[in-house]
Amino acid sequence: MTDLTRASAGDLVRRLRAGDISAEDLMRASLARIEAVNPGLNAVVALDDPDHLMAQARAADETEPRGPLHGLPIAVKDLVNVRGLVSCHGSPALAGFVPETDDLIAARMRAAGAILIGKTNTPEWGLGSHTFNPVYGPTRNPYDASRSAGGSSGGAAVALAAGMIPLADGSDMMGSLRNPAGWNNVYGFRPSWGWVPSEPLGDTFLHQLATLGPMARCPGDLGLLLDVIAGPDPRQPHGHDAQPIGTVTEADLKGMRLGWLGDWGGALPFEEGVLATCRAALSTFADLGAEVVEMPPPFDADAMWRSWVALRSWAVAGGLGPLLDQGKPLKDTALWEIETGRALSAMDVHKASLIRSDWFRKAAEAFETYDAILLPTAQVWPFDVMQDYPRSIGDRQMDTYHRWMQVVIPASLIGLPTLAVPAGFGAQGWPMGLQIIGPRGSDKRLLQIGAAWHAATDWPGRRPPSV
Repeated sequence: MTDLTRASAGDLVRRLRAGDISAEDLMRASLARIEAVNPGLNAVVALDDPDHLMAQARAADETEPRGPLHGLPIAVKDLVNVRGLVSCHGSPALAGFVPETDDLIAARMRAAGAILIGKTNTPEWGLGSHTFNPVYGPTRNPYDASRSAGGSSGGAAVALAAGMIPLADGSDMMGSLRNPAGWNNVYGFRPSWGWVPSEPLGDTFLHQLATLGPMARCPGDLGLLLDVIAGPDPRQPHGHDAQPIGTVTEADLKGMRLGWLGDWGGALPFEEGVLATCRAALSTFADLGAEVVEMPPPFDADAMWRSWVALRSWAVAGGLGPLLDQGKPLKDTALWEIETGRALSAMDVHKASLIRSDWFRKAAEAFETYDAILLPTAQVWPFDVMQDYPRSIGDRQMDTYHRWMQVVIPASLIGLPTLAVPAGFGAQGWPMGLQIIGPRGSDKRLLQIGAAWHAATDWPGRRPPSV
């Protein structure tokens, strides 16, 4: 049953519906794969009792399909509370916490027939694009176990890349879907902001930086999961009726004009080989008939960064500040975010949002010329798994713990849909990815572009035997 751990989720659903395989077969294969490779990678945590999971799979075989994910084993990111599973968000403050109810995204996946088998590892509270925490330890990259898997959806990306699960959920504020996808040779999709609702807790009006989204080994599977988790929640003000994705067909790229921003006119430092690997990948777009154009930076990178730091720290301070006030243990980067956010005045936040608004208008102008904008998914290669974050890129020092991920904030700051696609491998054999960024509401079109890319490249299928 080894082939079951590498089949697409769409193929597995079709085979389950046709009776060619059973949910019990699939669960057995997934658990065997987890047992074989997870000890060395640490991607899946809080795994449910295998006997309980096998019983759920047999029950799924005995009932009519509940939804489009019926019978699929899925591990849920550990920033999501799942009924009956330890859900600690990577934090000692919640060690051993077992929720009695599902968060919204978990409830939607469960209602669609998924069997929720455990959690995928994440940084503590999801902060930082490197998956490690004091509860479970670090998640390792399957292409080189001495290297980081990225984050915060690092466990999800590794579980997909190593064949432990066929689909994964993730979340993305500052590249948390995109960087792990790029570093693990899989796909991650940050949908238009509001397309997938968050948990209806706390403030639901002000903060528009983070979103939930799907991860998979092909764009078609992204669409499958996106249709399950998308759609408005009546308890939240900004959601909208998302256009159903349905079957993800390949876009015809002939005549498309794609803007390559590279290092944003020299504003962003990159490790050697990252830009060269991404530029080499751009030839695939040309082969598919698109025109790839070196575009000038459409907005000031420093202004964008100032806006980002203010709005992000303001959001994090609002979310984690109460835990600090309760005396809960928090890591240094969380304390920095809270202190930075709490030091802001109302007018500081207003000024940051004015910059964000200016960038949104400039981006809209850019999309009158370009069908999509292209950037790398990260500025560095996967770094040492025992390092907390890069202190420098080349001769440029990083002034914050997240400055090395500045390349992802243009989309995050204004809620643009972004597809992270594999872009091949560097000289060391480490994967890298590309961001394909579109205007708000172009989610289906981006997935169709991704489907054409996947058909032409199939980078996830070009993994070494060790993976």
